[in-house]
Amino acid sequence: MTNLKTKYDFKEVEEGRYQIWLKNNYFKTGDKSKKPFTVVIPPPNVTGKLHLGHAWDNTLQDIIIRRKRMMGYDALYLPGKDHAGIATQAKVDERLRAQGISRYDLGREGFLKQAWAWKDEYANHINDQWAALGNSLDYSKERFTLDDDLNKAVNHVFLKMYEKGYIYRGHRIINWDVEAKTALSNIEVEHEETQGKLYYFRYPFVDGSGFLVIATTRPETMFADQALMIHPEDQRYAQMIAKKVYIPGTKREIPVILDSYVDMSFGTGVVKVTPAHDANDFEVAKRHRLAMPLCMHEDGTMNELAHQYEGLDRFECRHQLVQDLTVMNLVDKIEDYTNNLGYSERTGVVVEPRLSLQWFVKMDQIAKEALEKSKSKFIPSRFKKIFANWMTDTQDWCISRQLWWGHRIPAWYKGDQVKVQIESPGEGWLQDDDVLDTWFSSALWPFSTLGWPKETEDFKRYYPTDVMVTGYDIIFFWVARMIFQGLEFTGKDPFDKVLIHGLIRDKEGRKMSKSLGNGVDPMDVIAEYGVDALRYFLTTNSAPGADLRYEEEKVESSWNFINKLWNITRFITMNIDDIHVKMEDDLALHDRWILSRLSEVITEADYNYEKFEFGEASRTLYNFIWEEFANWYVEFAKLSLQNEKTRKNTQAILLYVLKAVLKMMHPFIPFVTDKLFLEISDEPSIMISDWPKAGLLDKASIEYFKELMDTIVKVRNLRSENNVVPSKPLDIHLVIEDPKYFEILSEEGEYFKKFLNAEHLVIEKELSSQKETILLVGSKVLTYVDKSGIIDPEKEKEALLKQKVTLENEIKRSEALLSNQAFISKALKQKLDLEKEKFKDYQKQYEIVVEKLKSYV
Repeated sequence: MTNLKTKYDFKEVEEGRYQIWLKNNYFKTGDKSKKPFTVVIPPPNVTGKLHLGHAWDNTLQDIIIRRKRMMGYDALYLPGKDHAGIATQAKVDERLRAQGISRYDLGREGFLKQAWAWKDEYANHINDQWAALGNSLDYSKERFTLDDDLNKAVNHVFLKMYEKGYIYRGHRIINWDVEAKTALSNIEVEHEETQGKLYYFRYPFVDGSGFLVIATTRPETMFADQALMIHPEDQRYAQMIAKKVYIPGTKREIPVILDSYVDMSFGTGVVKVTPAHDANDFEVAKRHRLAMPLCMHEDGTMNELAHQYEGLDRFECRHQLVQDLTVMNLVDKIEDYTNNLGYSERTGVVVEPRLSLQWFVKMDQIAKEALEKSKSKFIPSRFKKIFANWMTDTQDWCISRQLWWGHRIPAWYKGDQVKVQIESPGEGWLQDDDVLDTWFSSALWPFSTLGWPKETEDFKRYYPTDVMVTGYDIIFFWVARMIFQGLEFTGKDPFDKVLIHGLIRDKEGRKMSKSLGNGVDPMDVIAEYGVDALRYFLTTNSAPGADLRYEEEKVESSWNFINKLWNITRFITMNIDDIHVKMEDDLALHDRWILSRLSEVITEADYNYEKFEFGEASRTLYNFIWEEFANWYVEFAKLSLQNEKTRKNTQAILLYVLKAVLKMMHPFIPFVTDKLFLEISDEPSIMISDWPKAGLLDKASIEYFKELMDTIVKVRNLRSENNVVPSKPLDIHLVIEDPKYFEILSEEGEYFKKFLNAEHLVIEKELSSQKETILLVGSKVLTYVDKSGIIDPEKEKEALLKQKVTLENEIKRSEALLSNQAFISKALKQKLDLEKEKFKDYQKQYEIVVEKLKSYV
């Protein structure tokens, strides 16, 4: 009797199951009798709801954790969220604008109350989505990057790095986001080839003797120019040294100077020096002791240096300026130009290089030590090179942000005095208004979440973590920073392995984005197909490091596979008298075969699980469940269940194999496997059951049964090719010369007869039939089918000729392989012996086919 409905209903299966797991504390950690295993979640930003990429990322982590938990580990999957400084502040600002107010109306404290309210709202959304995805997180250890304990860790790190000289404050050209009005680090800038213009302007000599022409892509910055610059070896301009020119359209004089930085082949060979708006010009200015004025406000509008253009947006100023200078005959020419332009990763605006007083991390020594000491293994290994490339000659990291939402910088000012400490030094001291880059706190995530810098029990037990799962797009942002901070402050790599996945793209391979309207909400997919189908699709359709294309048809295919598993379980539960039935020693060939194949599948699945090749692990399981277990063993079981002698053994084996495959599938599809497991087990949940281990492995039985299957398939193909309906009984002789094969395969005579649909079936060592027969040649079995009413001689001859060509090709392939010294020297003895055995079989089959063809000459 079964409790399962005739059709898989994911809504009924999934409803309330996560809450049961939570109620029973199945996700909780702390069993010190077990070996710890740790995965920390890459904390999602509290800017909004999770997208399909998060679902993929989290499911990969959950697969690892669920399997390790079943393997007997104290498996911690630590949850948490990131405050995401720039992005969250932008969202809160947007909400306030909709209410007709700004953060300045509220003041810092009032704004932070609004930001915390936003955080609480979206953190709840994320928790709901984690539950919907089935993430087996230990919520008792949940963290947020602005928690008090994490803030203490951040301040501790800042102070220690400052004391060691790794953190400094100075004027540098930084990337400036004019919309968010904050500095950006280099890796928060996305560079894109952009069609623009190259403008050639005439800078008139003050003495009236002519002009020099320079080329620039940013005319609006000319109001902050401090010099024109020529290469010392450029003879074209040798007579113009020490002259002065006017900035076009103004009466402001600037000198002409020499510097070998100039590229004589670019433009006219003369360049303008704008120290406050260009990183290279900043270095030139330091060498030549030039002033460094800014001509723009923080919001990208022009300041008083721009005269009549003051107050205009930088690009509007560019437009007006070019028009005005054209009228004044100061524009020499304008060319189309493709520029590699930087855009803010956060707001999308064109980044403005800007001189600013900021806090930086000095990267040279830190990066050098990380490259020398880090032993973290990247999967795939090619991403280790990307990590190494970024850590080589990396620029100093700008860590200050002009925001209110974040970890406030522990620095205090009084006049020209600066003190770096957590508490106020006293009356008259003002704390720095800026906060730290979000990635500064996220870099500490693997250990700050476990109580560091205190030597907590959690830190000592669960650190270093075992696997970090994340996308290749944040190797620079996050992975590299976690590694160098982990090494710097704990003396250990923060994780043993880094599993890298790609990006989710649409069916055409395009990146999902709002502008293309091709994004997919994971909650919509769950509502349509269920979370198990989504999880199975996400984790079985790409290899580590590769991108994944979202195709709804494949999600539907995943649902179909789950429904197949449901139907298999339903059949078994309908044919089981007692779930505690024991397996006996007297096993038939098909019993030994399925148990041996299960052992091989467990070993192969474990191998791929450990390599994080989840697609390969799932393919092994899929093929075994659908093809071997369902299409072969279950079909054999339908016959053996009717026999009192074999019924109990068959029931026991069906249960044994089903439990094993449900357990191995559980990390992929946790909800339905738990439901089905409870139908055949009295354990409280599959997720706390033991991971299956390989048992019986009878290689001979696998080989014998393969011959049986091949024989049945050959006869079925014969029927199909000759339009013989499956229901028509045939007269068949199976000739098995090998005594061992004869004995074993004879035991399966009842099954042979059923699946061959043979009216008369004879299994013998020599052919006894005198009738005209069709020969189907196998490795160990020769199948003779009474040809009367089935096939004409020409068709049989055609079939034999096809078989002859196939065997000739196989013999040639095998001969080539066995004469290849490279193969012979490298191949395992087992593989070499197998190939030699194949070669003999092909030759034997070939001789039989050739002999049979002689009768048609």
